[in-house]
This record gives sequence, C-alpha cells and structure tokens, in this order.
Amino acid sequence: MLIVDTALKKRADAKDPIRVGLIGAGYSGRKIAYQITDGIDGMEVVAICNRTPEHAREAYGYAGIDEVAEASDAAGVDRNIAAGKAVVSGEYKALTESEQIEVIVDATGIVTYGAEVAVSALENKKHLILMNVEMDATVGAILSEKARANGVMYSNSDGDEPGVAMNMIRFVKSIGLKPVVAGNLKGLYDPYRNPETQQAFAAANNQKPATMAHFADGTKLSMELTVLANGAGFGVARRGMFGPSLEHVNDSPAYYADKLVDGGMVDFLVGAAPSNGAFVLGHSDDPMRADFLKYLKMGEGPLYAFYTPFHLPQLEIPNTIARAVLLDDATVAPFGAPTCDSIAIAKKDLQPGEVLDGLGGFAAYALIDNYATSIADDCLPMGVSEGCTMVRAVAKDQPITYADVSVPEGRLVDALRAEQNKTFGF
Repeated sequence: MLIVDTALKKRADAKDPIRVGLIGAGYSGRKIAYQITDGIDGMEVVAICNRTPEHAREAYGYAGIDEVAEASDAAGVDRNIAAGKAVVSGEYKALTESEQIEVIVDATGIVTYGAEVAVSALENKKHLILMNVEMDATVGAILSEKARANGVMYSNSDGDEPGVAMNMIRFVKSIGLKPVVAGNLKGLYDPYRNPETQQAFAAANNQKPATMAHFADGTKLSMELTVLANGAGFGVARRGMFGPSLEHVNDSPAYYADKLVDGGMVDFLVGAAPSNGAFVLGHSDDPMRADFLKYLKMGEGPLYAFYTPFHLPQLEIPNTIARAVLLDDATVAPFGAPTCDSIAIAKKDLQPGEVLDGLGGFAAYALIDNYATSIADDCLPMGVSEGCTMVRAVAKDQPITYADVSVPEGRLVDALRAEQNKTFGF
C-alpha cells in the first residue's frame, strides 16, 4: 500500500495524526494498539474502550503507555485528548460520540455489542473499521448503507482473509483477468470442535477456548467468506462450499474448472500448500494473455491461481484505517444487497429448552449459503443465534430455522437484520 504511506506521512508532517478510537482490548485490541503506537507515523490510538476499563489500561501498557486518564462520557474523552492524554473508558459511546475521534475500530468479535457500537459510530459520522467479521457477516450490508448515508467509510480489515482476497481480486482485475473463485487456505476444518477439544490449544496460545473452537469448526471461515462474498458480489456453488483437500493451491484451477458459477463464487481449500492466507482464481481465454501467462509460469489456463501465503490482520489494519480516512477507499465492504449468509447448523441433536451458546460453542456451527436461499429456508443466522432458546428439536447437522427457536427480545442486531431484509427486498 505505497500510496497509504505517502498519505500518512503528510498527516505526520502536519502533526495531525489520524485519531483512532479502539473498541475492545482483548488479544486483537492489544496487538492493534501496539502496532499503531510503536510502528505507524501519522496515526494515534487516542482512546480505548473496554467493558472492563482495566483491560483498556493494560492494552495501553502493552503499547508502552502507562499514564492514561479515564472518562465515562464523550466530554471527558474530548477534554483529555485535547490535553494530550490517552484515555480509557468502559462506555463505547464515550468514544463514538467524541468530537476528537475520527475513526472507530471494532476489535471485539462480538455480534450484538458490535452492532450497537457500529450504529452509534455511524450515526455520529465516524469512519468504522472492523476486525469483527462476525457482525459484518450478519448485518454488514445495512451498516454499509448507513455509512454511505452518513458520508463515512465502512470496511473490514486488510490482513484478515477477506481483505487479503479482496485486494487480490482487485489486482486480478487490474491485469485483465476475471476473478471467478476466491477464498481461504485452511489448515484444519472440523465442524464438531468445541471449547473442550480446544482448551489445551487455547491455553498454550493465550486465547479463549470458544474462540479457538470458532476458528476450528468452520464458523469463522464461513463468516469470513460471507464478508468476502458480500464485498465481491459472489455467491456459493452449494451450502457449505466444496472445500476440497488439495496438495497445493496451484492444483485448484483443475479442480474448479467444471464447478464455476455465474457471477463468481467463494470457497476454501483444506491443507493445500502453503495452507495459510487466501487465493483467487482468475479467468482469461484471450490467446495473447494465455501465451504471456504460460511464459511466466502461471499455467496453461484458462484459470490461473493467485495466492498470498500469509495474513497479518493486527499488523495490517493501519492500512485499512488510512485507506478509509485519507483515500475514501474500503478494503472490503458490502455494496448493495447481500449475496451470502452464515447460517446456524446443529452441532449435536438439539432439544426444546436448550439455549444456543453462540460462536465456538457446543450447540451449533456455521455454514455459508446464498442469502436468498437462507431467507427462503427461514434459516437462523449464526450471528444472532447466541441466547436463542430451542422450541423444537433439530437433528445434528441440520439447519436451525427461526421457527425452531425463540429469539431474545429487544436486541438491536435483530432489528438491523429485519431492516436489512426489508431494504434489499428479501
């Protein structure tokens, strides 16, 4: 992102850094605070919100800032920022309503809370950058519309797989090929992983067991690819995708040659070297390009594999912030009606009275499907599943529908979901 560093240097030289308000001080939030504070000129984390403010203090300490002020409202945040102090708060509105903050970064990964943060940020005309694919996959289309209506940017992040793949999609288009498949390189996929199976791995990596289960059971994968699909206008060939096990990503053109769908699709590869990052397949049947691409060892065509063998979200998110604030450029964001959805699938036989425990839990995992199919089948989005109570039995590996559950009352995310469906005619 060479143009980004030039734009950031201008802000740094003017002593007018981008003022970032960070929501969430967990694993990702701490890493983001450190990365911006330690390595990025022209940008500053001026305030951190966490529902436990002490964790926000710890995040600043992790970034080498020990002296911080605490504020409970926007006026307090503004006073302290104006005085040159870093600020912590337990109230997200203290940041979203602050006149001193330009951009809000959501690093919570929590759907219901993230939806509240998002609406408040956008209504207060703050650019909104997400490291929260879970919320974006659920109500991102309507939030992106709200951002445009308020004249601000809405984007998921560089470095996370949807952003990595979207950057490659734009690159593939720029060299005259048509992107037809895009997705993740996945090392492990087991829909029945749960917090117990992931407990030891989580402890060894200073993570929460449910978070690690959310990664391993395919829920995070489905939500990431929902975000990518909605940004690229792609669909899926079938519920859950193909997810083939291949030796190398370069084997993927042969695999997908007879599986393409109109308009493009998202999918994933399991165990395909380099087994990390994202890939895009570009199509061209132009003989001049084919000759050149063959000469440059890109294969016989007409499908060509492009891939990035890493993803570094906490390190790359400053690029997303700069692109949005300085260049009016979203890394990956819905534009118009959603094309895909992440739906809840029973991880075990579920009985009436059971309460769904959400992402990375014991009750359900997510599969991606086309949005129109999800609506037609009355599927329960995984992002709204937590806290829903089963009113009918659902067998293992079957989709959970709205008719199967009682949804908690009064949640903003459900209102946003309804608004999204109405806005786009579903």
